[in-house]
Amino acid sequence: MIRKNSIVLYKNQVAVVSDIEADKYIIQFCSFPLTQDNIAKFGSKGFSSSEQKVRDKDIICISKSENPAKYNLGDLIKVFDADIDSKIKEAWELLSSDEGTAQGISFFELAELVDSEYDDKKAWFIYNALLNSAEFLLSEDKSELKFNVRSQEEIDELNKKRNEKHHEKEQRENFIQRLKAKKLLPEDSIFMGDVEAFALGKTDKSKTLSDAGFSQDIEKAHKLLIDTGIWDYTRNPYPLRWGLSIQSAKEGLKAPPQEERLKVPGTAYAIDNKWSKDPDDAIAFDGKYLWVHIADPASTVMPDSSIDKTARDRGATLYIPEGASRMLAEDCLEDYALGLRKPSFALSFRLELEETGAIKECKVFKTEVTVECITYEDADQRKDSPELKPLYEIAKRNIERRNAQGAVNINLPEVHITVDPETKKVSICNITEYESADVVREMMLLAGEGAAHFAFANNIAFPYVSQEAPEIPQNLPDGLAGEFKTVKSMHKRSVGVTPSAHAGIGIGMYSQVTSPLRRYSDLIAHQQLRAFIDGRPLLDKNTMLERISAGDEAAIACKKVERKSNMHWTLVYLLQNPDWTGEAVYVEQKGNVGVFLIPSIAQQATLVPSKPLNLNDKITVKASNIDISTQSVIFNEVL
Repeated sequence: MIRKNSIVLYKNQVAVVSDIEADKYIIQFCSFPLTQDNIAKFGSKGFSSSEQKVRDKDIICISKSENPAKYNLGDLIKVFDADIDSKIKEAWELLSSDEGTAQGISFFELAELVDSEYDDKKAWFIYNALLNSAEFLLSEDKSELKFNVRSQEEIDELNKKRNEKHHEKEQRENFIQRLKAKKLLPEDSIFMGDVEAFALGKTDKSKTLSDAGFSQDIEKAHKLLIDTGIWDYTRNPYPLRWGLSIQSAKEGLKAPPQEERLKVPGTAYAIDNKWSKDPDDAIAFDGKYLWVHIADPASTVMPDSSIDKTARDRGATLYIPEGASRMLAEDCLEDYALGLRKPSFALSFRLELEETGAIKECKVFKTEVTVECITYEDADQRKDSPELKPLYEIAKRNIERRNAQGAVNINLPEVHITVDPETKKVSICNITEYESADVVREMMLLAGEGAAHFAFANNIAFPYVSQEAPEIPQNLPDGLAGEFKTVKSMHKRSVGVTPSAHAGIGIGMYSQVTSPLRRYSDLIAHQQLRAFIDGRPLLDKNTMLERISAGDEAAIACKKVERKSNMHWTLVYLLQNPDWTGEAVYVEQKGNVGVFLIPSIAQQATLVPSKPLNLNDKITVKASNIDISTQSVIFNEVL
């Protein structure tokens, strides 16, 4: 029977009944878990207790006395008997051969058997010792507080598991000490999985970091993995950290369908960098029309199909120095990239141009075309040939037309970064400026402009790209300083279903349609154009807006990861080349600090020059204090 001052179990913790009100008991219990560490920390005094009203079914009495004395909770939890384990063992030896204990033995009988001087003060200690013993198991019988007697086999198995657990705990404690000292053993990598997951953005926190006293900081976790040798400093975490796959899409496209196509005579030219593996555009002039042929994956990628959804989730092909993670399956290139098979199938934009270079008419066809792949260098060497010369002339006129309409031309140095997959050695080279690259750019802009007008005239819901006019400062300096200032004045582009001017390129209405193999917005534009040509239902504006917004958001993430990855490998390059020095161009003054561009690695630096400089003056700099995890580096002037 439960009386005032009775010692009871409440949620398996010790409590004292301080008062009784009708059918409710007022109990006092510890406000912290009664672990050995907490008991040692708080002692018998100096801890807080909580009071609560409970029903009799919520508590179990472990008091022996009919008239319990009043005990302080601290006095109860500080009871200790060094011989308790041997006493429990002796009790088990007496009971293990007794068939009468098959249904269990009451706690009170067992407690007296364990300690003949058992009293209320010892109740919690003895109960807890029995609960944690190998010899006895708390009965599931809720009608009475009883313990079952374990067999020798059960005891042996339990002790084996406890020893293993103790060994694991000891191993982990030793590992945590090594981690704090950042001196891990090779076998410690098995304990660092949650730190890796945290550093890759897969989890919000790491128990290992917490146990070792480190802050839950993703950059510090990255540095710790490098410092302890779990990660090599070359490890690029950014694609996975942003949730992007480093593998190309898996689901393959069907072969291009057998359908009626316009056979375009002559040869079109796919002009690109020598390292390009996915040519998706080709250009030609037949004497009257400019033809811009674009890869045609939309012939088999239907709207809202599984391939379409995957492409939408990816947004774009991810290009990082390690390689490309393609929006569409790698094996689709053979069928859909232009010039890799003869003939090539394309969605083609036929443009008739005014004398000024403006578009007079744009028509869209499903075509079959012969394509020759050549590099920018090859094209410039053949620029005066009958096939290519008209394209250079069209490009020149279009540049003049766009400039007259306020186009902003920015020419900042670019680099191409590659990584040897085996050695992880990084190479950085400046991208050579070719006139043919300007030609290709202008043809793509004409195709995008023509497609936008075609879609608008035919009331096709379409992904239009626009940009507000920049506020370019007066008296813009020459050289890189001027280019740098111009970039800072540009607004972000917008993608939507309503056409608007793209001030940056000097075009009144524009859409991107020339890269459906690697940009989702281009793919969905092709799906709409094909549906219109075939007389099939079109996606409405609301659906288009939802899909292009999702694709554009994913594409923006790709761009961010590309920038992060390029910076990562640039820092790796600097670490691999500790004697590197580079030319830095002075482009802006901020107080006493100068802003510099470093063309050879396409990086920006801020430092205090050793002497006054004029804009576009050059100094030599050297890298120091390189931190891969925070992507920071300090460039110092070489005097």
